[in-house]
Amino acid sequence: AGLFVLMGAEFLAMLLVVVYVGAVAVLFLFVVMMLDVDFTALRQGFARSMPLGAAVAGILAFEMVAVSAVVANRGAASDSKGPLASTPDAPNAEMIGRVLYTDYVYFFQAAGLVLLVAMIGAIVLTLRHKPGVKRQVIADQVARTPDSGMRVVSVKPGEGIQE
Repeated sequence: AGLFVLMGAEFLAMLLVVVYVGAVAVLFLFVVMMLDVDFTALRQGFARSMPLGAAVAGILAFEMVAVSAVVANRGAASDSKGPLASTPDAPNAEMIGRVLYTDYVYFFQAAGLVLLVAMIGAIVLTLRHKPGVKRQVIADQVARTPDSGMRVVSVKPGEGIQE
């Protein structure tokens, strides 16, 4: 998304952020719903982790103030956007393609690998084999024919079906 902003494609950047934030939120919600989390046990170590959390929050607050000060002093973007600026003969989509598939291709591959590992981790965490739970047998469903799947019964009026 940052690369899209640098190239002047702000809509694509925000679209990417919204889609991935939504996907991660759904993934977290899915994992939390599927795990049997004991929240009382989690709250017991809260006071012990508070100093570390406060330190991380302080560092993040300092970084946000520093970035805000730099943007306020120099502006969000300078007049020349550097090597990522589009030229009159190259459209915006072509410049995005040049950057994504030449300069930063390994970063995108690494991001895809991280998302793959996160997806596999969510599946492994939520996949449980509980005894007594009926599971689908795909081979049985595929091998089913009309003869094995239904039975035609001739019923006389008023008698009903007897097993």
